[in-house]
Amino acid sequence: MVKNLSEEEKQKLAVMEQEIKITKNMGRIKHKVAVMSGKGGVGKSTVSASLASAFAGSKFKTGILDSDLHGPNIPQMFGMGISELQCTEEGIKPLETDDGVKVMSTEILLPSNEPLIWRGPKKTGAIRQFLSDVLWGDLDVLVIDCPPGTGDEPLTVLQSIPSLDGVIVVTTPHSVALDDVERSIKMVQALKIPVIGIVENMSIFKCPHCSEEIHIFGKDGGKKLAEELNIPLLGTLPLYQNEDEGGLKNPEFLENFSKIVDKIVEVLEN
Repeated sequence: MVKNLSEEEKQKLAVMEQEIKITKNMGRIKHKVAVMSGKGGVGKSTVSASLASAFAGSKFKTGILDSDLHGPNIPQMFGMGISELQCTEEGIKPLETDDGVKVMSTEILLPSNEPLIWRGPKKTGAIRQFLSDVLWGDLDVLVIDCPPGTGDEPLTVLQSIPSLDGVIVVTTPHSVALDDVERSIKMVQALKIPVIGIVENMSIFKCPHCSEEIHIFGKDGGKKLAEELNIPLLGTLPLYQNEDEGGLKNPEFLENFSKIVDKIVEVLEN
């Protein structure tokens, strides 16, 4: 029967089969949360990686999917190098961090600093394959780090994952970032997907010499946007001089981030 199908019919059948695989694979994951921002450079991937680490630290079985195909940074943030993926008849085995977070990213697949020069259909296909063929197993939560903007990759994530719990939006207080972030929020709302809340990153910078708090990118931008759109402000995170100062090893960051995670967990569990 299949041999007699036209190429168009075969393609439709392949899409239907992949839809079934995605539904089964994602059905084994209790919560699916996308992290988005309309603006690049606001620390979205840092928030995504920290969120996955925090979930794992709270005894959640956790995975993180890096769907930023052109700027994949998640493995690097976990200190993971390029590694040969193991493929079995069942699917692709994700890498795993020391604290048990399962990781999948194109950064694992490419030579160091090699660009990924793909058009829309290939990018869409890669993300859907990450959803259908990666052996995520039984997870409590999957964090999906989306690239900036409202293009192919975030749209594929939002439309392909069944029962997506919602989206966390990352911004800085700067007015230019807020404009782009608002576009992302309106995209999510147009697709009838819940916005869990806004995280304002780089909220303040504490001077290392005098400890004065400086609002480099403006003040309360995330708070004002949250109020305008009637969306919860999950919390604010400071700006650090370098990556070594931030992250979950920093007590101040940990205190701020743990409050954000508590709010997210409350939404997910309810």
